[in-house]
Amino acid sequence: MARTAVPRRLTWRVARLAETRAETPTAETLVFDVPGWPGHTAGQHVDVRLTAEDGYSTQRSYSIAAPADGDRVELTVQRVPDGEVSSYLVGGLSRGDPVEIRGPVGGWFVWRPTATAPVLLVAGGSGIVPLMAMIRARGQAGSRTPFRLVYSVRTPADRYYTAELRRGAPGLDVTYLYTREAPEGRRPPGRLMVADLNTHGWPADFEPDCFVCGPTGFVETAADVLLALGHAARKIKTERFGPTGG
Repeated sequence: MARTAVPRRLTWRVARLAETRAETPTAETLVFDVPGWPGHTAGQHVDVRLTAEDGYSTQRSYSIAAPADGDRVELTVQRVPDGEVSSYLVGGLSRGDPVEIRGPVGGWFVWRPTATAPVLLVAGGSGIVPLMAMIRARGQAGSRTPFRLVYSVRTPADRYYTAELRRGAPGLDVTYLYTREAPEGRRPPGRLMVADLNTHGWPADFEPDCFVCGPTGFVETAADVLLALGHAARKIKTERFGPTGG
């Protein structure tokens, strides 16, 4: 998931590509080795900077896709048409190639394994990335906190982390919503509605921690639905993104 980068007083570090994993025809998970990485919390993101030989430089921000694991940082990047950074990262890097990474950034849209409230994750498209880091952090910690994920994508081919989410884990419930093409026998294609979160989310009386991430319109709709269902505003945390050219 790409965001517009925000300048921070953080250290730029050289990261080298260690491996890649295809997620969709246009998205890859990139695993970087980042010597001296200070660690991060699920939900945070990093700035990625590319510098050309002539000195021209550009940067974007990407959510971290996995919990802290030594000096390794995983990013899942969707290639955007004419994207200045994403077009280079997805398919343009070879193992050992360097980029610069700065972070971690953000301390509000995060989940920590010490939390005990039920968790509702609502993802739109590539907004699944920081939420997947939370799911993986839960598994890494052996947490028994119950998680529910409602994941909206255009078609089945657009789903990230398909095999991993299919395997699932005790206490993790996953629901897919499709907006353009749905498998036979599933909910007809359509945008997120009140009935979807009423059926597949947690009752407001359970006071779940709600994390919503995706395009701006999707996030605003999901947050409004949660409020209408009685969830407290303080329990709803949102991250949104929009076109950035990269």
